[in-house]
Formats: sequence, structure tokens, C-alpha cells
Amino acid sequence: MTFSVIIPARYASSRFPGKPLADIAGKPMVVRVAERARKSGAAEVLIATDHAAIADAAERHGFAAMMTRKSHASGTDRIAEAAARRRYAAGHIVVNVQGDEPLIEPALIRQVAANLARHRAAHMATACHPIRSAAELANPNVVKVVLDRDGYALYFSRAAIPYARDAFARGISRIPPGLPVYRHLGIYAYRAAFLRAFTRLKPVAIERLEALEQLRALAHGHRIAVTVTRRAPHPGVDTQADLRRVRKLFV
Repeated sequence: MTFSVIIPARYASSRFPGKPLADIAGKPMVVRVAERARKSGAAEVLIATDHAAIADAAERHGFAAMMTRKSHASGTDRIAEAAARRRYAAGHIVVNVQGDEPLIEPALIRQVAANLARHRAAHMATACHPIRSAAELANPNVVKVVLDRDGYALYFSRAAIPYARDAFARGISRIPPGLPVYRHLGIYAYRAAFLRAFTRLKPVAIERLEALEQLRALAHGHRIAVTVTRRAPHPGVDTQADLRRVRKLFV
């Protein structure tokens, strides 16, 4: 199996401007992410950005970078531009690794790519892990996914799904035994041809209302294979507080 990793790295952010360049133990965060991606066995690791300082930082640390349009609405649009300009073959697998995951497991990157390679009926692949706490299940900032018996996604939601009617009648205070609840992890693999097609799909209401881009693929009938990992992931970096926590792990 051959696959490439593309890391979308946008400079502007309402909560954390310049986040990809935030220092973690002497290196920019986006470089730390690229180092983890390189350990996955990817044939290529490419940083797709809209800012020259990010591209310069990547290249100084030995990683390829590509300047992409500032107008992209999402990271998926950004990597689609990069993949098109790379002229990957239709079946080539491209993994989207978020630029704020400096502790992502290299093995998980490879597992998601391998899962897409195994599932010829899938158009995308992603990952999840079991939810252990009722508070996590009830949290709308935690995206949940329900799987079919073959490991394909049935639906993604910020709501508590699947919902145990009787157990949750008085609120979500505990997870009943046997309820298959999974937290979605924001990593995606695509075949290059579908990545190009995805950006041309018409957005749908459920995608807009849930603020979950992957629902567009499901709504248009495309299948998403899901890797279940038993290990909870290390935290990503959304805020300055997250950055302080991650920095301590690099000391």
C-alpha cells in the first residue's frame, strides 16, 4: 500500500491566529505533526498552506510545502487543491492529518489508509474510539459515530447516538453495558478521484446544522469505512491552554 499525507495549515484562526507556527520544544507545531506523519510510512508528507511563513518553516525542517488559495472554506478543499496539483493517480490514497495534532499516533495514520485500501466499496475512511464516560457521550463538542456490522459509518452526530431510550430516560448519567458508543477522530483518508469529486458535491442541510462536513458524503450515498482504535488519542491543540498541556509532554 502506498499513500500520501497532506496536512492543511491555515494561518488565520479566530481563536488562535498563527497556530501552525506555535513553538513546541523548539519546532513549529505543524512540523511536529509532519514528523509524526513521516513515521507512518507515507510515501510523501506535504504541508498545504495559505501563508508563506508556514511554508518557509516546513521547508527549513525538511518537509515539502505548497502554497494554496486563501479562500478555501475547509481543510478538505485545501488538500483537494494540493492533491490535484500533485496529479495523483485516481486510486492513490491521500490522508488528511490535521495540523493541530502534534501527538497523533503514526500507526493510526497508517491504519486509516490501510482500512480504505481494504474496503474497495468505501470512498473515504476515518477512525473512532470507544466512549467510556457519560459526560463525554453527552458533550455536543464530542462527535459521535454509529457503525454498521461491516464497519461502515451509518451517521455522525454531536448528539448522544445511539440513544438508549430506557437507560437515558432520566438523563445520561451512565453508559449501559453493551451500548456501542464511539467518538469520531478527525482524520480522513480518500482516494484521489473521490477527493476531487467530494469538493463538487452539493452541501446538505444535515452537514450545515451539525457542522460536520463528512455528512455530505453520507447524504450523497458514499460509504465511509471506520477504523476502531482502543486507545484514546492524545489531545489536539485548539487553544493556548491546550498548547501549554502539549508542551509539557515534549519536555
